[in-house]
Amino acid sequence: MENNEQVVTLCQKLLQIPSFSGEEKRIAEFLIETMQTLGFDEVTIDRYGSVLGCMHGTKPGKHILLDGHIDTVRIAKPEEWTHDPFGGKIEGERLYGRGASDMKGGVASMVTAVADFARETGKDFAGDIYVSCSVQEELFEGVSCREVIKNARPDLVIIGEATSTTLKIGQRGRAEVVVETEGVPCHSSNPEKGVNAVYHMATLIEEIRRIVPNEHPLLGQGILELTDIISDPYPGSSVVPAKCQATFDRRLLVGETEESVLAQIGEAIKKTKVVVPNLKARAFLAEGENRCWTGEPLRSKRFFPAWAMEESCDLVRSAMTGLRAAGIEAPISHYAFCTNGSSFCGEAGIPTVGFGPSLESLAHTVDEYIELEQLNRAVRGYCGILRELTR
Repeated sequence: MENNEQVVTLCQKLLQIPSFSGEEKRIAEFLIETMQTLGFDEVTIDRYGSVLGCMHGTKPGKHILLDGHIDTVRIAKPEEWTHDPFGGKIEGERLYGRGASDMKGGVASMVTAVADFARETGKDFAGDIYVSCSVQEELFEGVSCREVIKNARPDLVIIGEATSTTLKIGQRGRAEVVVETEGVPCHSSNPEKGVNAVYHMATLIEEIRRIVPNEHPLLGQGILELTDIISDPYPGSSVVPAKCQATFDRRLLVGETEESVLAQIGEAIKKTKVVVPNLKARAFLAEGENRCWTGEPLRSKRFFPAWAMEESCDLVRSAMTGLRAAGIEAPISHYAFCTNGSSFCGEAGIPTVGFGPSLESLAHTVDEYIELEQLNRAVRGYCGILRELTR
């Protein structure tokens, strides 16, 4: 196996630094120092705490951005791990640790590849190459990247999320839709004096389940799935609930908007009112907030749009050409989960593809790992793509 010791060592060091969402300070500072040591021309940090490194080419050209997030999910049951989540241990041909696949392996591969490419070419290439090490992706896909876009002004984006070194050209988006029903509270010994909001919700849910999501030729069918339901007050000791709230995970397709998604639920509410004339119900998007390690609050509605590229577009064709030149056959498909591409392509309309090491299915798992061969292949692949895009 071809072995790039630099990328393996860098990935190990990243894994040894815990970096849960909102707690990325140490890893950000480490990456600043690493990029500076590797010869990046500029390394900056934005108000949310994302690190942005740049290699300037000697010729005018496009701004190319490679993006990877540096936050990870937490560890729910550490006792189930047989490897130290922060040990960065190599066993056989696998490197273990929280974030190995999602996605410190991708970050290590991108940083290494850009440094290698700049050294091999003597920076005699067209354009500027940026690497963004972005924060808070696990909570708000793409939200912190709005600041990256302002600073890097990318013309093209490569998402480094796991693809098993195949090429991804799209993803479904994600929305959290909250549906609320309102009743009239009373003592549960005299339920006829009140209106039970849960019963109304149960009827409404049956109507919502009749919604048929749209389909997309690449991304497949949209999804609308109930993920939680809670009454108010809770626990309801001898009280008929006055409110009930249900949350739906809505997987989005290209072209779907906040308005179109809520309109579907609104139509279900109208139909339910035929059966339940006194129904009081509304639907809205959930909102979230988390404080960045810099102290800056990150707020957003939980609506992260879908995106898709045509196979015939210049970026996809160039990426395929570059990968083949690097000896990598990369079938085209799409991500199963949501990524920062929701911001880059879904919101900003910047041409975007995904290419990264490891399997999507290893994200967030116990004993998460990445194969060393995937790290090495990813470095080759990024260099191949960059050669083609910077001609």
